[in-house]
Amino acid sequence: MNDCNYPWFILVPDRTKLSEIHQLSTADQNQLIAESSKLSSMLKSGFNADKINIAALGNIVPQLHIHHIARYQTDAAWPAPVWGKVAAKPYTADKINQTIDIIRPYLNEDFEYLKNDGVR
Repeated sequence: MNDCNYPWFILVPDRTKLSEIHQLSTADQNQLIAESSKLSSMLKSGFNADKINIAALGNIVPQLHIHHIARYQTDAAWPAPVWGKVAAKPYTADKINQTIDIIRPYLNEDFEYLKNDGVR
């Protein structure tokens, strides 16, 4: 998510025309939970977060996606949800590179990293 107020990642299952977790097959639901758990663990460790918030809202973007947000007791929205608390602060190129440097050691064949231009 382009808001550097919080380390914020979105997990998008590679399935079309789905908007809800219950629409996934049982195997895909299990895969989603496993991937979500790995991502959460990576964020907790890599960003030294106090808490990981996970949400599947889809009120604006209907495609099934899961938000993973690293939270800190010192962040601007704590302890409330992040939505609507403070204005989004877009990433600078330097901040993007710093964030990639933090998460890259945790990425393996289970994760695919796509840049904004779709390049792997």
